[in-house]
Amino acid sequence: MSAQLERVMIPADGSEHVELGGLGIVWKIEGAEADERFSVVHHPLAPRALAAPLHRHTREDEYSYVLEGTLGALLGDQVVTAGPGTWVFKPRNQWHTFWNAGDTPCEIIEIISPAGFENFFRELSEVYADAEPDLSRFADLCNRYALEMDPDSVSGLCERFGVRHPLAETSGA
Repeated sequence: MSAQLERVMIPADGSEHVELGGLGIVWKIEGAEADERFSVVHHPLAPRALAAPLHRHTREDEYSYVLEGTLGALLGDQVVTAGPGTWVFKPRNQWHTFWNAGDTPCEIIEIISPAGFENFFRELSEVYADAEPDLSRFADLCNRYALEMDPDSVSGLCERFGVRHPLAETSGA
């Protein structure tokens, strides 16, 4: 049976949100509201912030739409830079990462298909709620979401693209 979207409008500032270093997560459309076909999150990115280590999803495709600023992305071996109005496709099973490539805020809307991965961010915020995150808990979280993560990629990515990764700075990852 189809889930019924009770909201007919999603206000700009009325959604659940968290801030993880330079990456914001604002939940806009939950999977349950879309029969688990997709979910939508809004990612504000601080200037020159790396969103994540190099990683790949084995179950989801991601479609990122740039609202403002400049999004940089490494998609396999290809580096792209995208401005407002541009879509960036991050297919499942492709190693990728993304960052704010500018000195001003960047904001993207991310469509995740199928749904479910939006909950990874909720659990990630719990892992990083403490001053010293539990890295074994982080590894378990990645396993449960069939997400391969390469934390050793962070320093090279930061150097190569002139960005920083605040969570890595605090966790040593």
